[in-house]
Amino acid sequence: MATFASPASISFLSSSLFAAATAHRKTLKSAALPRPSSSKPAPRPLSVAAELATLPVLNFSGEKVGETYLDLRAAPPETARAVVHRALITDRQNKRRGTASTLTRGEVRGGGRKPYPQKKTGRARRGSQTTPLRPGGGVIFGPKPRDWSIKINRKEKQLAISTALSSSAGSMTVVEDFGDKFAAPKTRDFVEAMRRWGLDPKEKSMFLMMEVADTVQRSSRNIGTLKMLTPRTLNLFDILNADKLVLTPEAVNFLNARYGVDYQGDSEEDGDEEEGEEGGESDEN
Repeated sequence: MATFASPASISFLSSSLFAAATAHRKTLKSAALPRPSSSKPAPRPLSVAAELATLPVLNFSGEKVGETYLDLRAAPPETARAVVHRALITDRQNKRRGTASTLTRGEVRGGGRKPYPQKKTGRARRGSQTTPLRPGGGVIFGPKPRDWSIKINRKEKQLAISTALSSSAGSMTVVEDFGDKFAAPKTRDFVEAMRRWGLDPKEKSMFLMMEVADTVQRSSRNIGTLKMLTPRTLNLFDILNADKLVLTPEAVNFLNARYGVDYQGDSEEDGDEEEGEEGGESDEN
């Protein structure tokens, strides 16, 4: 099977992923191009490429026992950053509850009468205690309950996840199913297993498993840099936030089937999606 180099990791703090595309555009600008015709060009359809990456398969002892491949859809370099950024902003914004509320001067209790006479007191004239200029008064332009949710096409969101996964193929490791390797929950045993797999417990790691055993969940929950996800809780933020990604062979097969080129999707998935993925905390602001 032919092996292709996986794309660079997506980072919103650097533009290394699209350095080649930028250089290509500069070359086109410097070249002598013919004058465009007056007719309006036809709209170009959204192109989707396939990125094939070979991943090593390790056993519980950290020894290489084979190889597997990851064949996912990926957006072209000139649109990948925009697609991933839009999906990430949608996920984070849809988690906002929008319940923050402040009282205006008309809603603050009290203030029915003038606090002191207008004149002959030597003080500044004051009409009400609910003025925003006094402590305990109303709030000017304060937050009120609102709906922060925005819509995104479901296929666009799936393309963003597959693009992020494809760009992180260089930091992926496939480990055989280890759900039955822990007889009892023990964080020390899990940390030792991570070191055998070439993972640093101080770095952010994301584990994607089809099903998380109870002993594995309880052994890893005290590691603050680790995220244990399943296909139901897979989300874009944890993919981009992780330094290392660890998958099981079953998870790789799921990703190839769910985000591969041959996946067509159900007819009911063609609509818009309003809610974000599970597994994140909501913000009340």
